[in-house]
Amino acid sequence: MPAHRRWTPSGPYDLARSLSVLRRGPGDPSFQVTADGAIWRASRTPQGAGTIRLAGRGEAVEAQAWGPGADWLLEHLPALLGAEDDPSAFTPRHRLVHQAHRRHPGLRLIRTGLVLESLIPSILEQKVTSDEAYRAWRLLLWRHGGPAPGPAERMRVMPDPRAWALIPSWEWHRAGVDAKRSSTILRAVRAARRLEEAAAMDLPAASARLQAIPGIGPWTAAETLQRSNGTPDAITVGDLHLPRIIGYALTGERGTDDAAMLELLAPYAGQRHRAARLILLSGRVPPRRAPRFSVRDFRAI
Repeated sequence: MPAHRRWTPSGPYDLARSLSVLRRGPGDPSFQVTADGAIWRASRTPQGAGTIRLAGRGEAVEAQAWGPGADWLLEHLPALLGAEDDPSAFTPRHRLVHQAHRRHPGLRLIRTGLVLESLIPSILEQKVTSDEAYRAWRLLLWRHGGPAPGPAERMRVMPDPRAWALIPSWEWHRAGVDAKRSSTILRAVRAARRLEEAAAMDLPAASARLQAIPGIGPWTAAETLQRSNGTPDAITVGDLHLPRIIGYALTGERGTDDAAMLELLAPYAGQRHRAARLILLSGRVPPRRAPRFSVRDFRAI
């Protein structure tokens, strides 16, 4: 029998939009949305594998959890759903941001409390297309992860640190992961305990802890801490698309770089990640002038 917990937010709440950042592509084996609108997540917690089902019930969220990690998942349920987030600390400074803020009052910045869970897929996303990274995550979980506890069909829990470390080189190659990214993941899982401690740190200390691992830079650290720590100021720098989108949305100009993006977001100091999320939700993006990057097949190399 599953364990249960009920959480009621203090204001407007959008479950699907708040948790959408945890899904790594439409075929993510650790994240599933069923026909009834329920969200299922399979996680590897400090107490072991666990699966949680989340569904809106009126103004509340009902949670059910299975597996050795069920108690941990339910204990941390409010943080996962954004209870520690303070949207009232945010003041829109641009008309577009104000409109997005008004249209999405239920957006919350979630906090999983699990660093490797977000770090490893973020490393897979370094310098490749989203489709390449999603494919790698999907294949690695299916081949080297474990079945998700509970009744969810076709869900997988990511490998534990030792299992990640034992993946042979040809399996990384088969998943389309080059040696640079696989080596970074191997270094990270060897320091798993130290990295997981970053979930309880403030942004500067947590970012420094992650970036102490060769191959993890500001981009990967920010993408991880946005999810594991729910940090409202963890703005992503070094991204190919984000500066251009934010620059175009706020000024109508093309070609914005990181420095110009940070200048535009300066009025949101302390809340730059939230501002970026709202700008992305506005849907105002520069028209595409070139075809998408083709997906590289490292297996052919």
